[in-house]
Amino acid sequence: IVAEPEEGKIYKGSVVKIVDFGAFVNFFGKRDGLVHVSQIENRRLGHPSDVLKEGQSVYVKLLGFDDRGKVRLAMKMVDQETGKELAREAAN
Repeated sequence: IVAEPEEGKIYKGSVVKIVDFGAFVNFFGKRDGLVHVSQIENRRLGHPSDVLKEGQSVYVKLLGFDDRGKVRLAMKMVDQETGKELAREAAN
């Protein structure tokens, strides 16, 4: 049985690539997903590299999959120290 990552769950991952519109994070074995720049922090960022670097360990929440099966992730909903989900007010 091949396990699949579950929507709504939090995973520990590693930043593998930073681009203008976000960061690709490897999690759940060989799976990669995109953390859009708007999902990195609760404030507006000039560029994802302002707060992230390749190889950095991060916690991500799996938001879901787009219509092409690409993985959508978020960091701003997860306490990056503990890996626990933040209260909804803190994440907005």
